[in-house]
Amino acid sequence: MKNQIRDVDYLAISARIRAMETRLLTDERLEKILASNSKDERDKILAECGYPPLDPAHPDEMDAALAAERAATLEDIFQGAPDSRYVDIFTLKYDYHNVKAILKAAEKGISPEPFFLRGGRFTPEELKEAIDKDDYSSLTHTIAQAIPETREVLQTTRDPMLADTVLDRYTFMDMLDEAQSVGSSFLEGYVRLQMDAYNLRSVVRTLRMGKPPEFLQTVLVEGGMVGPDELFAVASNKGSGLAEIYHPTLLAVAAGEGAAVIDNNGALTDFERLVDDGVMSYLSAARLVPFGEEVLIAYLSARETEYQNLRIVLLGKAAGLSPETIKSRIRASYE
Repeated sequence: MKNQIRDVDYLAISARIRAMETRLLTDERLEKILASNSKDERDKILAECGYPPLDPAHPDEMDAALAAERAATLEDIFQGAPDSRYVDIFTLKYDYHNVKAILKAAEKGISPEPFFLRGGRFTPEELKEAIDKDDYSSLTHTIAQAIPETREVLQTTRDPMLADTVLDRYTFMDMLDEAQSVGSSFLEGYVRLQMDAYNLRSVVRTLRMGKPPEFLQTVLVEGGMVGPDELFAVASNKGSGLAEIYHPTLLAVAAGEGAAVIDNNGALTDFERLVDDGVMSYLSAARLVPFGEEVLIAYLSARETEYQNLRIVLLGKAAGLSPETIKSRIRASYE
């Protein structure tokens, strides 16, 4: 059992993260990249934030560079964190992504390697070896349960979407277990908000695509502030009441937009952005905390948003999208 971690144990890593925050890709820096007219100008701004040159003309290479940056950041914070389980919350999702890649590739008879993401608790190669040997003793209990269940779903239904829902459910189970094991109310609140965001997206997308409400019974996860039963009732009523049940949460604005999208069959762009912004608003409270796990959690989440915003801006410019269209897709930064 790990020793009890105190706030003061985070003094050193919190001070270091506060210094690292000065290199975050702020709204002002994103604006400069958006307005830049040359690669040299863009690369200079990226260098200020610790990034190598990124070329959106080669998106695979750009994504590989961002993945390497992500993995390096996670490893850096992992080494300095008094309790590594806080970092696990941000790394375990890559394990489940890689499990998806391995199982789906096996069904198609192709190599999963091009789809691997680095930065998980296990290397993709370790996961592949465990799956190939059908021996999960070296893995965590939760992911060891997830693999055979997902494999069975794939083999019996041949439906990759259903397989995704199984692994998504286990991802959140794993995240919540980790959050509860460290006893941080801030971390647990963050995970539960992520569950609410996932469920809200699932309801809106399901109804937007015209799928029957019954589909949600295999998709929705337990653990958020809004329960699956409430959401299933709303879905059965064609989305009526969606904004009301999310009203007490940080996703209230996003839910209102989601309800409008369902009603008018509109685009999901603003809705998706507002969901992410609702999650970021939760993390803004960490700005008022001088030291503690909140600083670490907020920083790692801010970096995830940063990678997403960087892709939106660079790929949007490369595609010739207007600055207004690109700005409408940018998520709120941690400032």
